[in-house]
Amino acid sequence: MHKSQFESGAYSRRRGAWVFAALILSLLLYPARVRGQEVQVYVSSAAGDRLAAKTPVVFASKVQAGPAHQATFRISENLKYQKMLGFGASFLEAGMICLNSLDARQQESVLRAIFDPENGAGFSAMKTVISSTDFMSAGPWYTYDDTPGDEDLKHFSIQRDIGPNGLVTYIKRARKYGSFILQAPMDYPPDWMLYDVNTNQDVNPKYYDALARYYLRYLDEYQKQGVFIDYLSLFNEPGEYTKIPYWQIRDLLKNHVGPLLKREGVKTRIQLSEAPFRGNGNGSGLEAFWNYPTVLDDPEARKYVAALPYHGYDFTRLNEPPTRENGYDFREFKKLGELHKRYPDLPLWMTEVCFFSGGTPWVKPMPRDNYEDSDFWLNQIASDLEAGSSGWTYWNLILDQHGGPWLISPIHQDPDNNVQQPVVIIDRDTHKISYTGVYYAIAHFSKFVRPGSIRIGSEGSAEGIRCLAFIRPDGRRVTELINSRKSDSSVQIEWQGKLLELSLPPISVSTLLW
Repeated sequence: MHKSQFESGAYSRRRGAWVFAALILSLLLYPARVRGQEVQVYVSSAAGDRLAAKTPVVFASKVQAGPAHQATFRISENLKYQKMLGFGASFLEAGMICLNSLDARQQESVLRAIFDPENGAGFSAMKTVISSTDFMSAGPWYTYDDTPGDEDLKHFSIQRDIGPNGLVTYIKRARKYGSFILQAPMDYPPDWMLYDVNTNQDVNPKYYDALARYYLRYLDEYQKQGVFIDYLSLFNEPGEYTKIPYWQIRDLLKNHVGPLLKREGVKTRIQLSEAPFRGNGNGSGLEAFWNYPTVLDDPEARKYVAALPYHGYDFTRLNEPPTRENGYDFREFKKLGELHKRYPDLPLWMTEVCFFSGGTPWVKPMPRDNYEDSDFWLNQIASDLEAGSSGWTYWNLILDQHGGPWLISPIHQDPDNNVQQPVVIIDRDTHKISYTGVYYAIAHFSKFVRPGSIRIGSEGSAEGIRCLAFIRPDGRRVTELINSRKSDSSVQIEWQGKLLELSLPPISVSTLLW
């Protein structure tokens, strides 16, 4: 054997040994990659956990069934449903007033906790409003042009919105910590556009063109301030506030607003309007299911509609906590699912819901930092998503220790003593900051189910236990497990032929990320 051949053979043997050693080392250092998929676990519970990171768990090879589990859920990536827009709450002057009562450090801490996706909840789908609503509390009732008959909008101004308690200020401060889409509805146009604010609050058709220009001007003025409105929603709860029927909304959209925004090259997309109820409501005739077809079945109107917002106030028909036993049987979510099947190309978005003194008297006291509220909201979110909704947005983001401050304008349906439950409570006297149950309910979705995620199949069922699953844009999987039982519940998750076993604390949500 020539020396060079010997040296070559020795090199090959040494190289083979190195490769073998590297393989053994990799098996020792990275067992999860070979033996099972490691899963991060985050838990909030009635026992005290709040987005708490737990010891990671591992998917194991599928084995014969051992002790009985209370639920088994199979994650099916072949079943793909809606793409997610995001989760969040609403910008209102009341929240900014409360935020400004804190010192600078506390203010930034609150905004970070809400909007930072790494160090907070990462809220990603927010609502703003077009001038006054019941919590635009920095002054009296206003619109952007309160000069009667000003059809050319010469007196249009968003000056209040760029002030220290204004919405533009609020939005821009929040965006220091995270990104989010914005949708904006309107309770009322200027009073002079109505037939009569006292006796007939429908929009006078002679002002349809002026109203279309009003919407356009709003979008333009916000854009000049660096705030792009992703979705314009024509009316907030029409029939409750502006008394305009849906057939008139259809005509306003297809003959005035839609053509104007298209002609001007506006990139903001249009939402139909926002019904207060999903499907059943109070029998008031204000439900999304019954009214949206009036607009959507007209091809000329439908071509301008990009998404279907709706509100979740169906449960307000009861004066006691809603349960399956007393009549809250989730029928409205079935109607919502039927609406989605009828118009599958239009994303659904639950854009407003809350506990409030006039409609949920069984939620007392308000406001309150009671984690058990979280379970109610988790089940609301889960039901909306299972019905096909792509987004979920609560009403008041921040209020004070009294559930306010609120604006009072009875003629515009804004009463006194309008106590409500927010996502965050700021005590303006003591400066105590409380993150409520709804904060943690939303946070488990907003933080982990990022915009663009796809909901996938999560087959299985058990009374009091729910499972939703998603694939994120970064390719990671998310599973949300809701345990509404008052006892520990053992579950199995089956994924790609492997099993994961987990114990869910009582009244809890557990997020799995891998």
